[in-house]
Amino acid sequence: MATLLIIGAGVAGHTAALHAKRELGSRHEVVVVSPNTRWNWIPSNIWVGVGKMTKEQVTFPLEPLYRRKGITFHQALATAIHPDGGNGHDRGYVVARSTRPGSEGQEIAIEYDYLINCTGPKLNFAATEGLGPDGHSLSVCTAGHATEAAKQLTAAIGRLKAGENLRFVIGVGHGTCTCEGAAFEYIFNVDHVLRENGVRDRAEIFYLTNEAQLGDFGVGGLTFTQQGYQTTSKLWTESFYRERNIHPILGAHCKKIEPGRITYEQLDGTIHQLHFDFAMLLPPFRGADLKAYDREGNDISDKMFNPAGFMKVDANYAAGSYENWSASDWPQTYQSPLYDNVFAAGIAFAPPHPISQPRTSPNGTLIAPAPPRTGMPSGMIAKAVVLTIVDRIRGKSKPARHAIMTKMGAACVASAGMGLFSGSAASMTMHPIVPDWQAYPDTGRDLRGTSGEIGLAGHWMKHILHFLFLYKAKGHPFWWLIPE
Repeated sequence: MATLLIIGAGVAGHTAALHAKRELGSRHEVVVVSPNTRWNWIPSNIWVGVGKMTKEQVTFPLEPLYRRKGITFHQALATAIHPDGGNGHDRGYVVARSTRPGSEGQEIAIEYDYLINCTGPKLNFAATEGLGPDGHSLSVCTAGHATEAAKQLTAAIGRLKAGENLRFVIGVGHGTCTCEGAAFEYIFNVDHVLRENGVRDRAEIFYLTNEAQLGDFGVGGLTFTQQGYQTTSKLWTESFYRERNIHPILGAHCKKIEPGRITYEQLDGTIHQLHFDFAMLLPPFRGADLKAYDREGNDISDKMFNPAGFMKVDANYAAGSYENWSASDWPQTYQSPLYDNVFAAGIAFAPPHPISQPRTSPNGTLIAPAPPRTGMPSGMIAKAVVLTIVDRIRGKSKPARHAIMTKMGAACVASAGMGLFSGSAASMTMHPIVPDWQAYPDTGRDLRGTSGEIGLAGHWMKHILHFLFLYKAKGHPFWWLIPE
């Protein structure tokens, strides 16, 4: 019997666990370690954050599902990886600290034959003074955060109906944030809800972003086909903001959030202040607070992880400056270069460099989106890693499965307002996710697989996908037929 240990139960970790158990059955053990008791379909937190859904509609308990599937579940926070074993363990093992009520803080050691790090992001609100729910801004990164955002939005709408004029600031709270797409979704859902309530004329809305131009989305922007014609995500998105009278502030790095006031720096080095009545600003991400030790107990964390805490895999981390970047820099198998039985998937793996061109202000401040690798890419990478491990457990001599972001396509449906007949969404596809300028010298991507449309049909698709992916995540019959 082989033991596959998965740390983290987000999109990547949960996907990996379900596929692994389906492939390996009862002959091998699949173990999941996560501090969270509930799984969250994070894309729908946007709708929770504007009061269109509840927390219960986007989450479900993990333990009953894992029990039904025969997956061993530890409600605990992984703190250290010992890939060489030692301290009485012949195999590699992970140390985790229990978060289960009644045993909080107790440490356990879990041995493995194969390990997948799917720990996802640490929400690094501390990177900007005053950022986040414990500071002076809101978030939709978790279902709980989104619930509080909806409560504050309802209060703001009440003030608008009472005759006040308010300023809303929505975007990112640091110069190196990722997930600009989530900020895009939230700002247009807020706009939509304000219009539904008849108070949009009293609201001034600003979009605060680290993108150098609208439509960058952390992937360097897109050139795509729309109704048979070529356009760019820059023109497409600029039109979207202009039509809805939303004011973008580009190339911005938040330096401090105070009650009702944001201090930010722009790419030209100038410092500004922006007053607000309602602010939802996404945080930058860090890797989980994991350490790694060799058999003798020596700390090897700097060898296994990059300075931001993401695990190094089979990528080229010596690419250097933007001019030297290549599609070949990106990982293929997501296997640790140090241990052939250790992998990372989803946000947990360290990208070789950003996708967007990095930019620095005259003050030396880096203001550039970090590379997104959430949602569809996370699921596809997790499945590929699981199939590699399954092949090895079964003794097959096949090479490792690949899920290369410079060859992988992805679809994104970004909500712009919820409503059966009044809703809208931006539906985008890109192929590949990371541009390959050698294969596609004109735009970096294959125009046949890169497109964009905005409209009501996109909202219907987004709503249907909400139910499909929750059905899949709950492991209902034939769940595996739904693509990642």
